[in-house]
Amino acid sequence: MAVNKCVKYLLFFFNLLFWVCGCVILGVGIYLKVTKGGNQITDQYLPSFDLMIAIGVIIMVIGFLGCCGAYKESRCMLLVFFVFLLLIFILLLAAGILAAVGEGKVNDWIKKKLEELTPISNQKPEVIADIEKLQRELMCCGLMKGPSDWTKIPDSCKCNSTAPATVCDNGIYKDPCYEKIISYMKDNMEVSLGIAFAVAAILLFGMVFSMMLFCQIGRKNAADTA
Repeated sequence: MAVNKCVKYLLFFFNLLFWVCGCVILGVGIYLKVTKGGNQITDQYLPSFDLMIAIGVIIMVIGFLGCCGAYKESRCMLLVFFVFLLLIFILLLAAGILAAVGEGKVNDWIKKKLEELTPISNQKPEVIADIEKLQRELMCCGLMKGPSDWTKIPDSCKCNSTAPATVCDNGIYKDPCYEKIISYMKDNMEVSLGIAFAVAAILLFGMVFSMMLFCQIGRKNAADTA
């Protein structure tokens, strides 16, 4: 009894694409980690580049297992591949649901953490440097109350030449960074949720193909030994 070649090669090319995606994620994660300076303020609340690198490596390993399992028609590799896909599928769904449901709690937690950094002028020099960097990037001033969070308003609070008039008041950024961080997180959360559910759908197809091939190889082996 022959294994369905169509299913076999579909699974092989699916995993090859999966492996390439892992390489891309790994490469982008390494590039961003090397080229983008970290900020310990936002790194506490947003996924780090290390997480992206880890995801890329995991996807590469899983894609490799799937490719080998499909090409060699190995039931063991296919079963391991299926289990990994199932675990990732469950984790993605759980993370997506928790992120959508627990948004309010996350916002409250971020607010509490940022309040611990005020007054800003009393913080360590490296923390102040990160806050000033954040202010320049997000065009904001202060963390919770705006410019009043500073005993002396730094240059990073002063509007640059490209800043829209709507974010400035007398040449100073008027919005506190808390609002900008929450807005930034929401924008990224929507994109992340979309990607997570798209990947979950792709994983579902991978699980179906791998289980079909797994069962066909089992029937083939049973027929050959009969």
